[in-house]
Amino acid sequence: MGNNLEKTEIQWHPAFYGAAELELLSNREALEFQREYNLSKKPIQIDLLIVKKLADVQIENEIGRIFKKYNILEYKSPADRLTIDDYYKTMGYACFYKGLGDRVNQVPAEELTLSIFREAYPRELFKALIESGCTIKEQFPGIYYILGNVLFDTQIVVTRRLSRETHSSLRILSRNADAEDVRTFLTKAKRLDSPGNRHNADAILQASIHANKRLYTEVRRDLGMCEALRELMKDEIDRILEEATAKAAEEAAAKAAEEAAARAAEEAEKAAAIAAEKAMEKGVEKGTDNTIITSVRNLMETMKLTAEQAMDAIKVPMEARSKYLSRL
Repeated sequence: MGNNLEKTEIQWHPAFYGAAELELLSNREALEFQREYNLSKKPIQIDLLIVKKLADVQIENEIGRIFKKYNILEYKSPADRLTIDDYYKTMGYACFYKGLGDRVNQVPAEELTLSIFREAYPRELFKALIESGCTIKEQFPGIYYILGNVLFDTQIVVTRRLSRETHSSLRILSRNADAEDVRTFLTKAKRLDSPGNRHNADAILQASIHANKRLYTEVRRDLGMCEALRELMKDEIDRILEEATAKAAEEAAAKAAEEAAARAAEEAEKAAAIAAEKAMEKGVEKGTDNTIITSVRNLMETMKLTAEQAMDAIKVPMEARSKYLSRL
């Protein structure tokens, strides 16, 4: 599994989509998840659009407490920046979505929320927002509401500061994941029974493992965690093993064919040499120059020898070679 993961780039966004669905699993049936939602016919996309299908449903997860009917989620990978310009660009995506309804005010501003996820605390962004007249309120650990000068209800989720017990699926999407977070995630993920939920857990693990190889090497030494890891990633492991088996069979077949071809060439070479030797003997016995010339030509064609090498092979005397060379 490690070799396979090393050859691919870390798929942070699919992992985030899976984490978002698992975070909101308690209200999954009341929410509609639309990944990479196109804002127009041109490829302008928001990472995740969540539509709350029932207005009176209370979202249990702290991240979803801010949710209204239309909820835009933007995810920043660990290496991505989150500046004041990035903030306004994301706000622009929300404005774009609000303005592209099929009818006027189809998406009311008061029914639209914006959530931006990032691992590290965006100190400079918060400073710029405060200077612009906004207020930053930590509503829950790691979840900051932006109040005041905003178009829509907005929150910034700092995944590193989220509660470990509640939000392990987001906390392990890091290049510096914590073993306790991994243990918590695996414990919860073992209880997932639907294929969709297990697929989401698999996407999260693939990204986390790729980014934290040393940590997961240690995790595998923990028998219970190793078993959970194998169980959750069974399909991925089976696929890798299947590919490895097919590749090994292909390589074995190619090697066998190569060895068979080499044996056939060797046998052909031996047969050609024997035939040439017999022809030479026969030619010498009869004193027939044409037989010698024919043998030399055959060796040159079958064994790709030069005329001199062919005559060496059938032991043509040096003093007689010039007359044969002139006829080749």
